[in-house]
Amino acid sequence: MIYDIVIIEDEIDLGNVVSEYLKLRGFSVQWFKTANEALAYYAANQMTNKLIIIDVQLPDLNGFDLATEIMKINKNQPFFFLTAHNEKDNRLRGLKIGAIDYIAKPFEIEELVLRIGNIIDKLSNNSSDRSGDQPEFIRIADIKYNKKQLYVLLPDNNEVSLTLRESELLDYLLGNLNQLVKKKDILLALWGNDDYFNGKSLEVFISRLRRLFRASKEISIENVYGLGYMLKVK
Repeated sequence: MIYDIVIIEDEIDLGNVVSEYLKLRGFSVQWFKTANEALAYYAANQMTNKLIIIDVQLPDLNGFDLATEIMKINKNQPFFFLTAHNEKDNRLRGLKIGAIDYIAKPFEIEELVLRIGNIIDKLSNNSSDRSGDQPEFIRIADIKYNKKQLYVLLPDNNEVSLTLRESELLDYLLGNLNQLVKKKDILLALWGNDDYFNGKSLEVFISRLRRLFRASKEISIENVYGLGYMLKVK
């Protein structure tokens, strides 16, 4: 069975509250208490669930290693981490692995449900069966961008998947092509606030897009020191 949400959380009280609350809100949920249980399930099914929520601190395998193993099975699986407030290095590490985002403990259950709903809605709106009609692309110089299906075609025709956050950031930069975009404006538009941790998250996603555009001879993302970024096309 493909679930809306798979939770990997070893804290019994928290896992029970979150899973039962999400079920009451209409989501189908599977909850695992260990990384090995979750990995065995995922390896057996090898299907993309709508969203996986991974606690960083698990008893048998840390959440980062679990996410890495899951992505070896399916590189397009959306996931985010649960992490403690003081674990800033963990947050950045998780984003570099490919997480959509993170949610810091402790959190309000309503906030969690709202963010989960928003993520699933965006993923559902941006995804479709690739076996259907010929996809429509947005051409960015020598790169083709499929916004609905969250991937780009590089000049060598290599297809690279984007995370939801990468796609949102690329959309924002495209809307201001060849113009300076202030870092604060990006943070407020995509993250909702411009605090230190979100600023570091933005830097991670900018770096990931910049690495992607290394395959292009015509596209670059430039830093404007102390101000923001500029997506430039020759």
